[in-house]
This record gives sequence, C-alpha cells and structure tokens, in this order.
Amino acid sequence: MQFKVPQFLDIEDKIFGPFTFKEFAYLAGGAGICFVLFKWLGLLVGAIPILIMAGISAALTFYRPNGKPLIFTLESGFKFFAKDRLYIWKKSVVKKKTAGQSVENEGDKIKMMSQGEARLSGSKLRDLAWSLDVLDLSKDQKRQL
Repeated sequence: MQFKVPQFLDIEDKIFGPFTFKEFAYLAGGAGICFVLFKWLGLLVGAIPILIMAGISAALTFYRPNGKPLIFTLESGFKFFAKDRLYIWKKSVVKKKTAGQSVENEGDKIKMMSQGEARLSGSKLRDLAWSLDVLDLSKDQKRQL
C-alpha cells in the first residue's frame, strides 16, 4: 500500500490573488491605518505618517531579507533588545617575558599552561604530560638527524 507524502509544506497558500493571508493582512491593515490617519490629520499634516505606515506595510509584505519574511527579523531584533544579558569579565594575570628569558624546566611550562585554572585534575595532568612528551620526542628526532 502506497501513501502520498505531502510536499512543499513550508510554502504558504496564495489565498488573495498573488498574496498569502499574512501578506494581505499586512497590506489591508496598512491601508486601513493610512485611511484613519488621512481622516484624522488631513492630507498635508498626515502625509509623513501616512508615508511611514505605507512603507512599513509594503516592507512587511514584499521585503524578504535572507529569504525570510521581515517580521521574523523584527521579532528577533525585539527579543534581542528585550532579553536580559549577562556579561562576565574574568580578569587574568599575564606574566610578561622578556626576549632573553626562556622556560627552563617542565614545572614552569605546566605553571604557564595552567594559569587560568585553580587546579589540574588527574586526566588533565596526564594529557599535559603526554603532550610534553610528544614535543620532546620531536626534538630528539631532530637532534638525531
């Protein structure tokens, strides 16, 4: 038995000519607000608010940044500005080395690599020792050549 699988689920149906229901609602709502502004303010005083509302209505209907409707971008921007954010600043102490100084022993290397951490766990210490051994092996191979 075969079933028909619906396709193109993300495409909205065109209900009002070339417009979807949302697009038609944006246009009709914008036209309604422009009409109310015209009746209240008149043509000369209300020209700027009418043009602003008509522009917003047209942008919501036709402008699609990155292939998505403008309302998604506006919603994301509103959520970004309305949401609480937590900024954490972690002060770190950085030791300056002069050009003549070099790290002499492995203890100094471990201290320099773990400055940001309070303590090293066994697995981290083992990984650090393994990485130091690998680095030392590569130096020994260069000396033999």
